[in-house]
Order: sequence, then C-alpha cells, then structure tokens
Amino acid sequence: MLTRSILLFSLSLATLLHAQNKPAPKPEPDTLVLSDGESLIGHFVRSNGATVTFKSDVLGELSIPWSKIKELHSAQRYAVVEKDVKLSRRADVSGVPKGSISMADQTLAVEPGPGATPQKIPIAQAAYVIDEPTFEQDLHHSPGFLDGWKGAITAGATLVEATQQARTFTGSVAFIRAIPQENWLDPRNRTLIDFSASDGSVMQPNTPAIKTDIIHFDAERDEYFRGKDVYGFVQTALDHNFSQGLKLQSNLGGGIGYTVIKKANETLDFKGSLNYLKQDFETSGNNTNLFGSTFNETFLRKTAHGILFLEQISITPAWSILNDYSAAATGSIAVPVYKRFAFTTSVADTFLNNPPPSFKKNSFQLTTGLTYTLK
Repeated sequence: MLTRSILLFSLSLATLLHAQNKPAPKPEPDTLVLSDGESLIGHFVRSNGATVTFKSDVLGELSIPWSKIKELHSAQRYAVVEKDVKLSRRADVSGVPKGSISMADQTLAVEPGPGATPQKIPIAQAAYVIDEPTFEQDLHHSPGFLDGWKGAITAGATLVEATQQARTFTGSVAFIRAIPQENWLDPRNRTLIDFSASDGSVMQPNTPAIKTDIIHFDAERDEYFRGKDVYGFVQTALDHNFSQGLKLQSNLGGGIGYTVIKKANETLDFKGSLNYLKQDFETSGNNTNLFGSTFNETFLRKTAHGILFLEQISITPAWSILNDYSAAATGSIAVPVYKRFAFTTSVADTFLNNPPPSFKKNSFQLTTGLTYTLK
C-alpha cells in the first residue's frame, strides 16, 4: 500500500512539473493586407505617424505607409496614443485605448477585452501604436546616465602628391541624449555634445605653405518645463580658426529654447541666450571680452529612405561692443550606403566681424566623408 501511494505521488508530481515546464502556446501570427490585395503574415511591431513597421515571416522587417494598407489584424495587445496627446510618468493612462487591434477603411479598432465595446480611431488621429508591455515599460522607465545616447562619427581625408603637395583631414563626433526617447512622452531633458576639426596644408616649391586649422567644440544641457515644449538651457563652446586669426574663443551662456516641431523624423528648435565671450587672437592687441547673445535655429529631417538633413544658423551680436558680432551656418546631408554607414556632404560658414588685420572675416568649408551611426 505504501509503495502504491509513493508511486501515485511521484506520478502526480511529474505531471505537475511537466505542466509547469510546458512552453506557452505560440501567439497567432498577425495578418496585413496591402491595398493591391497581397497578404503578409508576421508580426505588427509598431506605428509612428503615417508609417507601420511590420516584420514579415518571409520578407523581414518592412516600413509601410498606412495609406498602402487595406486591412490589419493582430490578437496581441497594443496601446494607441492619439495626436496632440503628451504623457508623463505620473499621468493617468486609463483613457489610453489598449487592446487587440484591427484596421479597415483607414479606421483602427481597439478591442479592450471580451464584452467591451471596441474603440474606433481614424488612422489620421493615431500618432503612435505601441505594444502594451513596451508602453508600460517606457512610461515608468528611469534610464541611467549611460543609457539613451545616440551619435555619429564622420571622417574624411584628401591627399595630393604632384607639383603641389596637399593634405586635408576632417572629422566630427556628435552625441545626443534625449530623455525620454519616446516622442509620445513629455520631454524632460536633453544633452548635446559636438566636436569637429579640420586640419590641412598646401605646399609648393618656393611658395609659403598654406595652412588650414579649424576646431570647434560645444556642449549643451536642456531642461524642459513640465508639460511644455519650452526649455531652459546652459551651453559652452570653444572655437579655434587659423584663417581668422582666432587662437581661442570661449563662449559660456544660458537661455530659453522652444521646440516647435518634435516628431520621430523631424525636429525644429529656436533658442536665445545671454553669453560671455572671451576672444584671444594671434595678435594680442585684438584680444577682447564681450557680453552678448546667441540666437539659434536648428532643423533636422530624416526621409523615409533614411536620408538625414541637418541645418543650423546662429547669430551672436555683442552688446558691449556692437561692432564685434559673429555668425555661423552649417548644413549636411547624410545618404545611407551600407547598414550604419552613410556618405555625408556638409558645408560650414563662419563669419567674424573683428579679426586682426590681414586675416579674413569669412571662413567657408565644404567637406565630404563617411559617417558611422553609433546607435
């Protein structure tokens, strides 16, 4: 009898352990029907604005405009963040539509659960569609200092060995950390770090060498006001430009900025600040300390094909010596060539109204190089 009881207990325990170790049933695949009738089987990943990311079992990850989609069906649970809705970590998200989704006639239907009435949202009104676990994680995530950094490294070189010997090396590094990284959440802070350098020379027999030596560094910290696209910031910048006779310009200031556009593929910022500038020139008699302002506009746009366009204009009037003003403008286009590599063409123009005698006021650069995106 005891042996039989032990045997029954062992069988029951084995059955229980087997049930616990049994893998969870695989979720049903999602179905997407294109406007031309072609069907794709796989997994709906997310939607940002007008574009859907869908991972097809056959074709891999695809980016498809909503306008090209006739139907979509997914049994997985998603959260839909509508346009003009900004959330914070402390926000009440009970009103955010969550559940399994389907789409037909450019209308998204969200089914919260059995017996609940589906919520219908026009596609034009659905800014973001995110899977529910990611939505909850992003809503409450507090990243560490090393988390969330994005950046790019660009390098280029030119070598000439002929009657003239010429060499030019250019490089730049840019980092940005925006917290939170999700555009559907209220921005909290942003950190930007940039460094660029251009070094070169042209040598010819019986002719003085022509030198190029331009270095720029800047760093900025933005803190957004809660629930607003307005932020306060502090910044610092260091500049060296041999062609303008500028040994070193130190710029320290702070002010107010406004993010006019903040989308997944496009941003536009305007900023104004009060600054202290210290300028050291090749001729010490031109050294000066200035109190002024910097007015800046920055625009970034990424196309559906991954082409990145960046443009920036800044004007720095000096209130203490009105004639000692300066300005700068930069622009670049990065075209993807292979995975994280892109071919970049950029221009940079700096203007300094008070260089020493025999030095130029204007400095213009046109550079090309290869860019590697860090993240």
